[in-house]
Amino acid sequence: MKRRQFIRLVGGVAALPLVVDAQEAGRTYRIGVLVIAPHTDPRYAPLFDELRRAGFVEGQNLQVVDWEWRPELFVERAAALVKDKVDALFCGAGYPAVRACQQATMTIPIVGVLDDMVASGLVHSLARPGGNLTGVSILATELNVKRLEILHQFVPRARRIAVIADPTTNSTRDELTSAALRLGVDLVWFEAASPDEIRRSFDALAVAKAEAINVLASAILFANHRLIIERAAELQLPAIYQWPEIAEAGGLLGYGPRNVQMTEIIARQLVKLLKGAAPADLPVERPMKFELVINLRTAKAIGLTIQEPLLHFADKIIE
Repeated sequence: MKRRQFIRLVGGVAALPLVVDAQEAGRTYRIGVLVIAPHTDPRYAPLFDELRRAGFVEGQNLQVVDWEWRPELFVERAAALVKDKVDALFCGAGYPAVRACQQATMTIPIVGVLDDMVASGLVHSLARPGGNLTGVSILATELNVKRLEILHQFVPRARRIAVIADPTTNSTRDELTSAALRLGVDLVWFEAASPDEIRRSFDALAVAKAEAINVLASAILFANHRLIIERAAELQLPAIYQWPEIAEAGGLLGYGPRNVQMTEIIARQLVKLLKGAAPADLPVERPMKFELVINLRTAKAIGLTIQEPLLHFADKIIE
């Protein structure tokens, strides 16, 4: 079986290259952000590179007002950003952040990243979202199921697989349950939306005698991926994650779009909005390229042997 057949998914709306116009002379554009790390974090570098190429340069004609990951303050922070009269809002911290911004303003454009924009009920459709929200819908339902299938391929002897889910995201429990029945595995479900809940989930996961872990798509779980990697290593359990970068950081398997792809899409959308485009007419995009990363160092550390034929499906192997 060819790798593309193994991990192929249908992509979404492609972003068209931008023709950069001169910016309004003397004006400073302001973007408010609710994200999982300071906007100066390296993961956001592609976003600001793209903005810079379009003529929006931080410290010159661009000001960024950001707040780090504190979910309990999202409503308060979103209201403060709206009161501050920013030109656009970027929400990279999942549903709670996007919803807080939507509740705070019906006029300031919002760019968000969500597991499923339509299923969340936050936009009318991908092609014409309506309202003041657009962004990226990351195909979470399809990808969560695909990751379970990949995990089963790599750990075929695991008959009891733990699922770690963020309860603030759209549930993919039904789809995963159907996939598990088809694959002949049992799922043990754990929900976590904070570091303490993640720790408690792993304590319970050990008692439940899970043999592998599918970590579902979530900004919260991504923000705590190092904790999850550490606990999975302690229990000697193979795990698959939503981003290829997490496998590069020490996770066993990572499958999905790269963060750089997400930030580049977001930047293009922000540029269009700052130039006057209406968010209601700006299609919600979906990632179009997906990568499988295998970390053989982690496999060796947990005593897992990956069969040679499976390595051919990888886009990248960490040795």
